Amino acid sequence: MLKKLLGAVQFLTILPVPPGSVHANTDDMGKSSAYFPLVGLIQGFLLALVFAIFGRIFPYDIVAALQVVVLVLSNGGFHLDGLSDTVDALASRKSKEKMIAIMKDGAAGPIGVVSIVLIILLKYLLFKNVLSLPGLTVYVALILTPVFARWSMVPALFHAKSARSDGLGKIFIEQTGAWELFMATCLILGITAAILLLVSQLIMLLKMIAIFVSVYILSFLMSRFFAKKFGGLTGDNLGAITEMSEVIFLLMFLGFYSK
Repeated sequence: MLKKLLGAVQFLTILPVPPGSVHANTDDMGKSSAYFPLVGLIQGFLLALVFAIFGRIFPYDIVAALQVVVLVLSNGGFHLDGLSDTVDALASRKSKEKMIAIMKDGAAGPIGVVSIVLIILLKYLLFKNVLSLPGLTVYVALILTPVFARWSMVPALFHAKSARSDGLGKIFIEQTGAWELFMATCLILGITAAILLLVSQLIMLLKMIAIFVSVYILSFLMSRFFAKKFGGLTGDNLGAITEMSEVIFLLMFLGFYSK
């Protein structure tokens, strides 16, 4: 379990892992998707820590900007790059093969850059509003945002086939089966219940389940959409799904809990 968790950390973030602690076997690496929610939990704690330290010092707009920076830097811009490449490919309106080549090239086009700017701006505004939520509700939102977003990749991996014949995305798609989806789902539900219990807000559970279902539907529909456009799913598409899931989670959370 520990090696698979560290494999997930290595895949999704730039956080250091001990040398030799990750499976050299690519099949085992692919199965680490079961622990994606735990990686999200680590990033969620980083967001909460930023608020706990700087929330008493700076205005909330500055704190929100710092949280966006922490979220981007902790994964090395991996998901934003995927979003940009995916949008560039879709905007080209070319054949499936050429769109996949565009994503593989990695050079950001104008529309890809615009997509990054817009998603960062949107998340900044969402975080700024989240920080104004009462009591411990703000910590629930901050911690669970990356948890739900990282989990959203697992159903996408489970329901998809690979659009490419190589790459890490293909490894995770091929090795994410029913067991990995089940484990990841148990983790996200367990993490959510534990946090709500810790802050004495179990009354929020039904609303969180509604968000869970919505994120699942978004993940599934986006994986189907990408399958239609590209003939399957790529690692870049996973980044796009993660970015969109963060936004959907924050929008729904604010819709449920804003005054």
